[in-house]
Amino acid sequence: MKKILAVALVLCLVLAVAPMAFADNPVVKIGVFEPQSGDNGAGGKQEILGMQYANQLTPTVDIDGTTYDVELVYADNASANDKAPTAAQSLISSGVSLVLGSYGSGVSIAAGDTFAAAEVPAIGVTCTNPQVTSECEVYFRICFLDPFQGTVLANFAKSELGATKAYCLAKQGDDYSGGLCNYFIDAFGKDACVYEQFPEGTSDFSTYITNAQNQGCDVFFSPVSTEAAAQIIAKADTQALGMPILAGDTWDSNVILNAAKGKDLKICVTTFYQEGADPDFDKGIKEWIKNDTTALANNGGNDELAAVTVMGFDAYYVALEALKAAGSVDPADVLETLPSLEYTGVTGKIAFDDIGDALRDSAFVKTCNTETGAWDFVTVATVG
Repeated sequence: MKKILAVALVLCLVLAVAPMAFADNPVVKIGVFEPQSGDNGAGGKQEILGMQYANQLTPTVDIDGTTYDVELVYADNASANDKAPTAAQSLISSGVSLVLGSYGSGVSIAAGDTFAAAEVPAIGVTCTNPQVTSECEVYFRICFLDPFQGTVLANFAKSELGATKAYCLAKQGDDYSGGLCNYFIDAFGKDACVYEQFPEGTSDFSTYITNAQNQGCDVFFSPVSTEAAAQIIAKADTQALGMPILAGDTWDSNVILNAAKGKDLKICVTTFYQEGADPDFDKGIKEWIKNDTTALANNGGNDELAAVTVMGFDAYYVALEALKAAGSVDPADVLETLPSLEYTGVTGKIAFDDIGDALRDSAFVKTCNTETGAWDFVTVATVG
């Protein structure tokens, strides 16, 4: 009798569990190729937040009549070009259909050959250096490029800030800051710029602040990592820099707001989104950040919204649209759909040109309010 009861119990359990098992959806994997450590770790975590929020809102996608659960697979490229190929390969080996990232152009460029060899498409979110796509057939991106951003910043420095001489500071060997400084200098005028580079491991920027002052410069342009930016801000305050600081999209971060709060500095940046442009979206993601302790920590401890987070959100939905258009989870099929893909997201219309660059012609310019610790909108800039 005991044996009969045991068998009956097992059968009941099988029948109870089996329908749930059969109801499970197949899984499609999207790779998240982002820095979660190193110089750009803070920015990478903020970019990931947008993808995670989008994945929570839309955890499934219908592909050729089948509903798939979407799994985000992470690889930390550690903000290091030499570690980027290994991180990229780990995503490929895990069976992702496409990849999102990275925050940081250098690591994106470094991983390009790895993605191309495997024919796995990658969608850059905020990697703005032209070489990301020009040197890699499988890389696309949804952000504007540094030649455009550098020109916007140079025009702003001259027309809005009245600058006639600019100090430009980049990090040695850094594709992003070095490239953006060069584009700024080309637009501003080489003869009117002082250009210097600091080596890896620099933590004291006092000499560079002094050089900018002694050279009689009107603006201090340094589109470096948030880690270096915080140290530059500290020295600029204690040494009474006496000129506005300009930077690109990397400085659109809580790290900058926290570092600058209470200091007598003017900081202006170009970026992809201004909080308030889509109030419903802003409200939803800010509530999510506040109610998730990990998300709050990865956002710098508050709910101030960075543009890279919004771009990460849009990139996730571009990935879903590519999967739906492909009707397949095969990376080769997804890659084939990307050139003709169009999607309108929170940050605007997203489409690609013939080499995979985004068709974007405007940037937000905003300034750091050092009293409130928030970004104030200045203008939407274009290059005519």
